[in-house]
Amino acid sequence: MGDFYISENRKWYPLGATRVRGGCHFATTAGKKSCVLVLYRAGKTAPVQKISFREEDKTGDVWNMTLMGGDFQGLEYAYEADGELQADSYGTSFCGREKWGSLTQAKKPMRTPLDQEEFNWEGDRPLETPYEDTVIYRLHVRGFTRHSSSGTEEHGTFSAIREKIPYLKELGITAVELLPPVEFEEVMMPEGAGKHPYVKEEPTGKINYWGYTKGGVFAPKASYSSGKEKHPVREFKELVKDLHKAGLEIIVELYFTGEESPVFALDAVRSWVERYHVDGVHLVGSAPLKLIGEDPFLSRTKLIALSWDGVDGGRVRHLGEYNDGFLEDGRRLLKGDEGQINQLVFRLKRNPKECAAVNYIASTNGFTLMDMVSYDRKHNEDNGENGRDGTDSNYSWNCGVEGPTRKKKVLEMRKKQIRNALTLVFLSQGTPLLLAGDEFGNSQGGNNNAYCQDNETSWLNWNQLKTNSDIHDFVKFLIGFRKAHPMFHMSGEPKVMDYKVCGYPDVSFHGVKAWYPEFENFRRQLGVLYCGEYGAKPDGSADDFFYVAFNMHWEPHEFALPHLPKDRKWYAAVNTDDGAANGFYPEGEEKPVKDQKRFMVPPRSVVVLIGKKMPAEEKKTPAPAKKSEEKKAPASAKTPEAEKSSSPEKMPKA
Repeated sequence: MGDFYISENRKWYPLGATRVRGGCHFATTAGKKSCVLVLYRAGKTAPVQKISFREEDKTGDVWNMTLMGGDFQGLEYAYEADGELQADSYGTSFCGREKWGSLTQAKKPMRTPLDQEEFNWEGDRPLETPYEDTVIYRLHVRGFTRHSSSGTEEHGTFSAIREKIPYLKELGITAVELLPPVEFEEVMMPEGAGKHPYVKEEPTGKINYWGYTKGGVFAPKASYSSGKEKHPVREFKELVKDLHKAGLEIIVELYFTGEESPVFALDAVRSWVERYHVDGVHLVGSAPLKLIGEDPFLSRTKLIALSWDGVDGGRVRHLGEYNDGFLEDGRRLLKGDEGQINQLVFRLKRNPKECAAVNYIASTNGFTLMDMVSYDRKHNEDNGENGRDGTDSNYSWNCGVEGPTRKKKVLEMRKKQIRNALTLVFLSQGTPLLLAGDEFGNSQGGNNNAYCQDNETSWLNWNQLKTNSDIHDFVKFLIGFRKAHPMFHMSGEPKVMDYKVCGYPDVSFHGVKAWYPEFENFRRQLGVLYCGEYGAKPDGSADDFFYVAFNMHWEPHEFALPHLPKDRKWYAAVNTDDGAANGFYPEGEEKPVKDQKRFMVPPRSVVVLIGKKMPAEEKKTPAPAKKSEEKKAPASAKTPEAEKSSSPEKMPKA
């Protein structure tokens, strides 16, 4: 250890520890008056050497030191800033947090190892999938596979997500979003601990499960890595590389308190893109959005935040808006609130040129999809805050019974409402996002703020994949349906105009009468016509026509169908009321619509009709009728066919 010496090299390096030829450079803003580099041997408590930064090597507020000579193998470091020991805020990995939720480890300072192993990326690069072709799947690293039913070797780790890649690929999603995968401090300490002498520095007994708290934002979380010897950096890189090989992007959430400097936040985002090849970053909390959003190094990285107002996104649409607007409007529509048709039109077509709209109906902060149809109010008693935490504005409907039930009609209605919600999300123009577990009915028992629930409340129970296989099948169908038809994921927002002069607007809106939209406050019905001439498939051919009928009223409504070109007929692809068919009819098995002029849509249902080209035999002109058959029926009489078409179809009760 005595062989180390401080180099007189005055070259600038980025903040953090940077290995240089023959040594290592340290740069930090820790400490106003003094800063000391503290070196440790791996696994040892006492430091082996302390080396003070020199005032003459300080640049602005940055302490610099290039340490040469000696052997850095097996060394770890921290800083003693103004007499207080602290971790390097720019540390790219940390020791001392290998065990999740350890009270012992929580009281010890984190140290950064100086060993930097090489990693073979094998030419890996971010995928840059356009937003219009993206389907996001949002998961918590630990909760995704922590349950014993996950079938993975190392539950709750980066490695376990790799084991689930075939499942994710088969489901059809294109991007995985991880709640903060960084070295956050999950053991919750009392507010003011370490700052006020009268506040006890004892843990509260709660776990910050989600990760929206301070910590090492540059480093993958050590307790999310597998095996006895934890290698979080290597394991995370392997996860990224394997996801990319499967054609899946990875987006990480980074949380900022707003107390960090803007440069720190920008450096953190750049680090995850450069060091770990992530495809996107979801900025949570308070971040310098203009600085990050207009950074030329990040101009092809998906950047997602609540809003990007006033930010110039550059030449490629890489900014995404992620807020609860779609969730709130969608839930109010589904439960039958008044005045929602205008908002439905807005949400269905919203796809701004400047930034993508990320659409979801359930998120971590709030009810899961299953709880949205099972609870009218939150049930957060287990959080220990006497029900004061979590929003009271859930816009949910329990379908008649609060919580679990065996009532068949209630259960059927819940499944139908889930199908309605999923159809709304996946057939809207923005980028759809699915909360992990919603595809098989994951429930949190009505807890809409499970931030501290590191248990079966938040862990996904994979046994439900069998119990609720119908929901999984419906999600898989919808994702495939969306991908197959470009009319539902256009590169820009529909113009609602016939700008190709083909006789139809790209998208048009209708009431129960074709071409007559109805926006009165009491309306709960909307028809949407999609003209396939505006959607080009990969082979260059035009897409089909579609008519989507939303009836969120508790009564059936008959919709007049817009006329199709002569060579096409309406077929039903989705009918969320048809529980026997699980709400959909696979490609090639679409259900022919008997009456091509009108369709009776059941209560609280969504129907998707596809205007497909008729088979050649159907286009043939029918043979002339015999003279005896050409006689017209008396005006007072009705043929059986006319009688059948003039009377509403019998609909099952909801």
